[in-house]
Amino acid sequence: MPPDRVNQVTRHAASSTALLTDHYELTMLQAARASGTDTRRSVFELFARNLPPGRRYGVVAGTGRLLEALETFHFTDAELSFLSDNAVVDQATCEWLADFRFSGSIWAYPEGECYFPGSPIVVVESTFAEAVLLETLTLSILNHDSAVAAAASRMVVAAADRPCIEMGSRRTHEDAAVAAARAAYIAGFASTSNLEAGRRYGVPTQGTSAHAFTLVRDDEETAFRAQVAALGPDTTLLVDTYDVPNGVRTAVDAAGEHLGSVRLDSGDLLTQAHEVRAQLDQLGARNAKIVVTSDLDEHAIAALAAAPVDGYGVGTSLVTGSGEPTARMVYKLVARADDSGTMTDVAKTSESKLSIGGRKYAVRRHDSTGQARAEVIGIGGHPTERPRDSDLLTPLVLDGEIVGREPLTDARERHQHSRAALPPAATKMSRGEAAIPTQYEEVHS
Repeated sequence: MPPDRVNQVTRHAASSTALLTDHYELTMLQAARASGTDTRRSVFELFARNLPPGRRYGVVAGTGRLLEALETFHFTDAELSFLSDNAVVDQATCEWLADFRFSGSIWAYPEGECYFPGSPIVVVESTFAEAVLLETLTLSILNHDSAVAAAASRMVVAAADRPCIEMGSRRTHEDAAVAAARAAYIAGFASTSNLEAGRRYGVPTQGTSAHAFTLVRDDEETAFRAQVAALGPDTTLLVDTYDVPNGVRTAVDAAGEHLGSVRLDSGDLLTQAHEVRAQLDQLGARNAKIVVTSDLDEHAIAALAAAPVDGYGVGTSLVTGSGEPTARMVYKLVARADDSGTMTDVAKTSESKLSIGGRKYAVRRHDSTGQARAEVIGIGGHPTERPRDSDLLTPLVLDGEIVGREPLTDARERHQHSRAALPPAATKMSRGEAAIPTQYEEVHS
């Protein structure tokens, strides 16, 4: 591809999110316009029929990124030329798309909130044409980010008060790495190694050196002294390139008693952590911390609970959702106007993929102690109010205007409160059912 064409593609990819979708969304649009159903008022909902096996709660992440993507969801000449040149849709549809701007409304569970099977995580009200165009983009963002956030939340629970560092950039797509760092921060991770996540979203960044920094020099001592000279004695020295006891001794010699941390990235981390702690104390570096990495997940972190570990660096398992890389969310039409304009409930009724029709409203029901007891979902209207119910759906977009932006720190704080309100069984690492039941309430007038 010629350089000018590469630059053109890159520029347009950055300026529009309209083609981050599936072919059939646009062919549905064309057919709906031809049959006159494109303008029917419609309600779509994004939800998960079930949580991934063994998970006891899900974590909403990605709605902030969805708002970013919605701002640039428009069809420029580049997108329209591609659709026309490849006969994806006809000319009349291209002309309609040229003027497209989402004018409907979107409600959603706020980021950081926990969710359960059937929770109406995102509700889109608009015309069929406008709402159906957002299906793939919405699912792509929410399925990825929520899967990472759920895994991150479990890891934070397993780590107790010890900080977790997101280090998965080299294990996933470069854009997914940024999204994963953002989602992990919402769920309680302390920092990320990804600088773009720091620049774009304000996630704290952290990092020092890899084994290559040691291997490029003639010996470990020279490498450690160079790092201390450049970054100060409170840096983190990677001590397992050769022999761990020698590495620890060399680290203390290089940084002195003010050594910040040592990092272990291989071997029997449980045994090594105890041995390294004893050695550091013996050498006078009693305040030096121990950070462990090496293919950690929530179960490995939990197994280190009794070890003298001060922090965890997590990569592959985090960015892949710890074995569940998607949150299994779907986006379904649940209500639409009939020929007379009256809204009617609709739902898929196939046995293995049953959906519940009707526009949903959701509250979290709590007992007198503030502990969550049920996810109550009203069909067709708001559930009957009780004193300790908390509404879960908040507006993101109203009549085409984005109204739901918030600082990422708000989502992070919200998740801490939401998770803390769940029953104690919610944070167990063993497999189990959803932490609270989902209850449906018919409230049609």
